[in-house]
Amino acid sequence: MTVQIICLLIGAVLPYLWFGVSLRYTKVELGSIDLDAPRQQAARLTGAGARARDAQYNAWEALILFGAANVAALVAGVEPTGHWALAAVLWVTARLLHGAFYLAGMSLARGLSFAIGLAMSLWIFGLALTVD
Repeated sequence: MTVQIICLLIGAVLPYLWFGVSLRYTKVELGSIDLDAPRQQAARLTGAGARARDAQYNAWEALILFGAANVAALVAGVEPTGHWALAAVLWVTARLLHGAFYLAGMSLARGLSFAIGLAMSLWIFGLALTVD
């Protein structure tokens, strides 16, 4: 279970990483950070700043599915050192690349990494469904 817990921790930290990146762009692009209305200010970002904000939102969305898949695998009794661990590591790798590709504006690579991450979450659900 250690691999899965580490992967969940990384997944939980990723949205905050992309938020930090978006703050840098907010400061550069808009001059300051509006602590009274940060979401309204973030909506005004363009280019890489907007992509960093969107990477943050997508990281939260992906984490929900990944978390649910891991709970299902745990409840079903999936062997933690087999395919489940592999899928979790591949999910983290895909999600890290997804954010990097998002920031770089590489939409095709971003889409591919998104699809791989989604497939890993679905694979973990599949493992949970097929436990004997």
